[in-house]
Amino acid sequence: MKDFLKILRFAKPYKSLAILNVFFNIISIVTGLFSVALVIPFLKVLFDQNHQPVVKPVFSLNHIDKYFNYLVSDIIQSYGAQSALLFIIGAVFISILLKNIFRYLALYSMVSLRNYIIRDLREKMYNRIVVLPLSYFSSERKGDLISRMSSDIQDVDVSIVSSLEALFKEPLTILITVTVMIWISPFLTLLVFLTLPLGAGVIAWISRLIKKQSARGQAKMGQLIALFEETLGGVRIIKAFSAQAFFNKKFKQENGLYTRLAIFSNRLNDANSPISEVLSVAVLALILWTGGKLALANDGSLSPQAFIGFIAVFSTIIDPAKQFSLSYSRMQKGLASLDRIEEVINSKEIIEEIPDAISITGLKSCIEFKNVSFSYEGEKVLNNINLKIEKGKSVALVGPSGSGKSTLVDLVPRFYDPQQGKVLIDGIDIRQYKILELRRLMGIVNQESILFNDTIFNNIAFGQQSVSIAAVEEAARIAHAHDFILETDHGYQTNIGDRGNKLSGGQRQRLSIARAVLTDPDVMIMDEATSALDTTSERLVQEALSDAMKGRTTIVIAHRLSTIQNADMIVVLEKGAIVQTGTHSELIRQEGLYRELHNMQKLTEG
Repeated sequence: MKDFLKILRFAKPYKSLAILNVFFNIISIVTGLFSVALVIPFLKVLFDQNHQPVVKPVFSLNHIDKYFNYLVSDIIQSYGAQSALLFIIGAVFISILLKNIFRYLALYSMVSLRNYIIRDLREKMYNRIVVLPLSYFSSERKGDLISRMSSDIQDVDVSIVSSLEALFKEPLTILITVTVMIWISPFLTLLVFLTLPLGAGVIAWISRLIKKQSARGQAKMGQLIALFEETLGGVRIIKAFSAQAFFNKKFKQENGLYTRLAIFSNRLNDANSPISEVLSVAVLALILWTGGKLALANDGSLSPQAFIGFIAVFSTIIDPAKQFSLSYSRMQKGLASLDRIEEVINSKEIIEEIPDAISITGLKSCIEFKNVSFSYEGEKVLNNINLKIEKGKSVALVGPSGSGKSTLVDLVPRFYDPQQGKVLIDGIDIRQYKILELRRLMGIVNQESILFNDTIFNNIAFGQQSVSIAAVEEAARIAHAHDFILETDHGYQTNIGDRGNKLSGGQRQRLSIARAVLTDPDVMIMDEATSALDTTSERLVQEALSDAMKGRTTIVIAHRLSTIQNADMIVVLEKGAIVQTGTHSELIRQEGLYRELHNMQKLTEG
């Protein structure tokens, strides 16, 4: 019941469609049972000529059988037995026609309900992914997330949402059918319910096993996709180190384990149908034996025609019960996938905006770090940072790898929040500001140029609405990208391929700079924007960066110290702490880490 309510929660926004489905199903079930119930008056009147009713009874639901007995009897007396037979056949045909019309209408409404639920699941998962903090993606494999978005949601569609029709319809069929069975023979109905719990217990046990195995299988599929995604990203290195055999063996092992899990899960699922059918036939055999003895006793407790009618009605409950058990078993597999999807949807959004957040339109005076400390997975990354960056100044962060430079920069746009201390803009804790407005103040250029499989124009205008061609071209000129863009096949409408792979590293980086410049940010953040480039590309990108930084507050993470000699202030970090600050000329005259790094780079370059 808990699992069923869990599914219904997703259908709540579309309750009108669910109500329509239930309504049409009820009419379909009633008309279907009506055609079966006609067997009783038909047999009684057609073959029991000595007990034909002659007095017309008052029509009521409690005595509907007597009314039909009289109706068929009247037709026989007036028009003959063949006419009565024709009447019964016509009534059965009309009832079955109505049953199927309303059955289709029920399915018609269910199609929309199913697809809307899956659409909402995809959107909820995607919307959650784009707001989760960067720390979440450090601990989760991309391949596993892709698996949840693709195969897990597909499993939910196939296993759960496709079962909604059965979960809505079959219980109604069983309920209405049982009501008719009680009306015919309460004793035989009680016998049915005394024997069914055994079968239900067996099916429930199998269903629990299916859910457990499916959860393991989906987790393993996530690992398989993660391995495949890593292989695609590292195929050059795999070939370079002749590691194909190693990766083939690794994939074979993971794939073999997933296959074994899938086989066991499918065998459990396949066993459910035969078991439920055998149990249903066993109950039917018991009913035939018990009911047959009552009918043959001819003591008035159960007439032969009522017994045949009970069997006919009971036979209609076998298939719904079987379909319900099958749907419930399929649902267990889908619930394992749904749990994995909900892990993402319900993941805590660590970076949250307070309810009464204030607006920010620009940087007026300074950015300040006050006693800022930050740890990641228990490891101290920043330790008691105090730093003030005045408006319009350029500040460079230098230090060995792992010294905390990127983490310090990531605190400014609130990609992370410090565990201790505050980051202030114009004297106000940035956690008081609206997140989107805060991030609009900043243009960010990373070491890796993150571009999208789209046109050059759309990559520069990324995230902007109604941007003019002139504005995009001006941003490209500032980034020294306009000339090479015009040399491409279709200029600004040229598609740059997946992650911009049709362009060189320097060209990709200059597009990233143009994208940052287009928003006219107050603050530019450069995270080792030239470290991965060759000398020629570095010079072009450095010129573009210099133009982009003019008149703006700039924070630069520098790998090559020669590129930040003109910075207004250089901040040297080591093991998460600030160990030196000053200009290039001041720091080069001091004993310390900066001079050591500078001398090492001179030796390397020399």
